[in-house]
Amino acid sequence: MKKAFLLAALLSLTNIAWAGSAREATDDRLQHAGEVLHEIMAAPDKGIPEEVLEHAKCVAVVPHMIKGGFVFGAEGGRGVATCRTANGWSAPLFFTITGGSWGLQIGVEGVDLVLIIQNERGMQKLLSSKFELGADASVAAGPVGRHASADTDWKLNAEILTYSRARGVFAGLTLDGAAIRHDEDSTRAVYGRNVPNSRILRGEIPPPHAANPFLNAVRAVKVQARAAE
Repeated sequence: MKKAFLLAALLSLTNIAWAGSAREATDDRLQHAGEVLHEIMAAPDKGIPEEVLEHAKCVAVVPHMIKGGFVFGAEGGRGVATCRTANGWSAPLFFTITGGSWGLQIGVEGVDLVLIIQNERGMQKLLSSKFELGADASVAAGPVGRHASADTDWKLNAEILTYSRARGVFAGLTLDGAAIRHDEDSTRAVYGRNVPNSRILRGEIPPPHAANPFLNAVRAVKVQARAAE
């Protein structure tokens, strides 16, 4: 009986320690995702065009993803996403991204990813537990600059626009074949349970305090772009 009690206590302490560590890592990710957006929009001539941001249905960021190789398959990364609702931007959704063809970014080990979901069809893919870029959702490298050229068809060609930043260089990125999955561990760490994607992105779950750096950055990107003109 005593051994069983001690084992239960040990397991409880282990779970508490894991939950604390997972929550801290997730909070850091939200903080870093906000910093990525702020830094990108601080140089609007080399950032995401204002028209793209105004048109965005959802914004997703994978801060400092680790990778390697010549033309590489991604090792894997964890990101956060938010979508527009009737009452503003939703609480953050947590996801993982793995695999995919990432183009010629030779020898770079750390990269920030930004995904702009352009329409309701793209949002529906984000609501699912898993989908593949290029197969389940059309994807294209996003335009870069202060404004998107009027003669481009970026609104029509893809449900999701993708960008990368490595060693200070920000550019549109071809990201075919990458798989995006719901991050259950991070969701439990922040919300205390495995909340469905649909409830989070449709604004049914209140944002946690730790989401403020990321959500404030998403709210501010259009203001930053206009202030720089």
